[in-house]
Order: sequence, then structure tokens, then C-alpha cells
Amino acid sequence: MKKIILVLVLLTSMASFGQKNIYENPRFDEMTERHAVLAIVPFIAHLELKKTVDHDELKVLAKKEGYAVQNALETYFSKRKKRKKFNVDFQNIANTNAILAQKGIEYNNIDTYTTQELCKILEVDGIVSGNLSLNILLSEGVPTDFSILDYFSGDANYGRIGLKISDGQTGKLLWKYENEITKKTGKNTTELIDKMMKTASRKFPYDREKKKKNRD
Repeated sequence: MKKIILVLVLLTSMASFGQKNIYENPRFDEMTERHAVLAIVPFIAHLELKKTVDHDELKVLAKKEGYAVQNALETYFSKRKKRKKFNVDFQNIANTNAILAQKGIEYNNIDTYTTQELCKILEVDGIVSGNLSLNILLSEGVPTDFSILDYFSGDANYGRIGLKISDGQTGKLLWKYENEITKKTGKNTTELIDKMMKTASRKFPYDREKKKKNRD
């Protein structure tokens, strides 16, 4: 019986991790031929916490989660960039946030600006952005005490993340990746992003090695 349960858990976790959607614009190479620098902006987070939180506090917590993803992505891209994995650079997020603040753009209103407007203000070629739907505070870490039954009751699922890259000149979607957030996808924001991007690395469009293999 234990072996059967274990197999079911493995299949369930594999299925949940595999529930991802990767899209790449068919004109990606053409549209990004002259791309040199991308900016990572804070993610828009939607929280549905199990504990009761007033509206103002919820907004503060959502902002914290959104900036945590921005920071984790910069960390991931920086590590990969040092190994010369990408054919573009990423603007320092401290500079990104400072420039946005100077223009009166903050977390609560950034989604009212178009990709073209943000790219012009930041002087970059594209924007890395996205959204989060969470029922926990991922930046504070996920609970480690869970049982096998959690996978079947749904208590192992924490939400969903969507990451996209948009072209600064046209505003069109260049690449998008979506994935569920579970107890298997990382114990905190940094680990989630690291595992998620490693899973998508073969599909990441700015990957220098992937482009080389395609040419060969």
C-alpha cells in the first residue's frame, strides 16, 4: 500500500511540475536582433492568504512579494550572465526602480504604463515582467511540515507564476512561461525562480548556447 501511495505522489508531483506553458513569438529572432539590454520590473502579485489580513496590509505584502521575484530573477540572470549564457544584459534593478521612482512610477501604478512607455523611460530594449497568484507569503518561505495527503487535498499547491518578456519597440509579447507553485518547486522565492528558470532554460530565447545549437 505504501508503495502505491508513493507512486501516486510521484506521478502527481511530476504532473503538477509539468503543468507549464511556454510560448515564443515566431518572429522572436527578427524582433530582437538588436536587443542589448532588458529591464526586470516588479511582478504584480495577487494574494489570497488563508489568514485574515486587512486590505492595506495585503497591499504591502503583495508589493513585497512582487519585489522579491524581481530580486530573485536578477540574481538568477546575473549568475548565468557571468558564465556567458545570455546574449543580452540586464539592467541593475536598483537603477530600474530608481528611474521609475523619479518618474512617479511605483508598484501600485506600474501596470498602467505600456511596455513602450516603460522601455523609453528606462532606455532598454525589452521588459521582463509577470504576475503571481499566491495563498502564502513565498518570500518568507514555505512550510516544510507536510504529509502525503497534502498532495491529494490540494494543500501542496501555493499558486501560480507567469513570466513574460515584451518588446520595447512594438510592445508585443516575445516569450512567456507559466508554472504552478507547489511544495516541490522551491522553499522560497529565490529557490522557486532558480528551479523554474532551470526548467525553462532550454527554451529561454536569449540563451547564447541554444542559439548556437540552432545555427549548427
